[in-house]
Amino acid sequence: MVLVIIVGTVGFKLIGGPHTSLVDAWYMTMITITTIGYGEIVHLEGNPLGRIFTITVALSGIGAFTYILTNLTAFVVGDQLFKTLKRKKMEKVILNLKGHYIICGTGDIGMQIAKELEETNRKFVLVDKQIPESHEADLEYLSLQGDATNESVLERASIKSALGIFAVTGDDNYNLVITFTARTMNPEIKIIAKCRELSHVEKIKKAGADAVVSPNLIGGMRMVSEMIRPSVVTFLDTMLRDREQNLRVEEIKLGPQSDGKTVKELNINEFENALLLAIRMGEEYKFNPSSLHKVKENDILVVVVNPHTRDELMKRLGVYLKQR
Repeated sequence: MVLVIIVGTVGFKLIGGPHTSLVDAWYMTMITITTIGYGEIVHLEGNPLGRIFTITVALSGIGAFTYILTNLTAFVVGDQLFKTLKRKKMEKVILNLKGHYIICGTGDIGMQIAKELEETNRKFVLVDKQIPESHEADLEYLSLQGDATNESVLERASIKSALGIFAVTGDDNYNLVITFTARTMNPEIKIIAKCRELSHVEKIKKAGADAVVSPNLIGGMRMVSEMIRPSVVTFLDTMLRDREQNLRVEEIKLGPQSDGKTVKELNINEFENALLLAIRMGEEYKFNPSSLHKVKENDILVVVVNPHTRDELMKRLGVYLKQR
């Protein structure tokens, strides 16, 4: 385009002769390229070579101008189109999810939850009014943009087939409404909500939350633990941050296949990366149970295990599909 403008300006200057200024020649070039055509500043009447030159400049300039405009439009519209198609494809995937978790809120806590679910091989969907672009581009998490208090948005997140939902926005009232809406839509779903003000905890529980977590309370407890039991905190941090072993304290609810068996018969010790810590029986816990302890259906095993071993153990116990 620059070359066409330079050649056109010089050409019209030569065609017009000494009475034609560079500005007139440049103006003549621009109205020719842009097809404005106000009138000939450089008179070409009776000058066939001049008119041939004008046609050449017009075709070259219009071609270059159209190319630039087309590429600019493709860059702007194409990128938006790509995002739209990607979003629709993602929503189709989300609609087919089962046994997943929904995270309402993409703040620091929400993204930490997402990271933990990803590292333990659990499916999840992020829901927020505004999904940060960095989350979409860098992390490739399944996400939906919308108001999580809206039933249609939670419907698109497949709430009826989800295992649990995290209400972790920065507003306690918003978390309360999310909790109430989710409980109404799926009475069986497990709901964990964040609460900044301790005075709001009971209200959110009454709205349907199974558990309410206060970051301020947890933060205070953590600071005390760092002070009086640093070795324990270091051990837990090391366990959580070890990428190779990726150990977690998990729970596995036993099915009818394990009813009446002893701990020894469960063969948990066969798994190198599994350690049984306790068994929950209703509201009671049996810590470090003996090998002769008999378990019942619906008892919950509390084990230290990595995600792969957890899946293998759940298959062995016949509860893989149920709790995945």
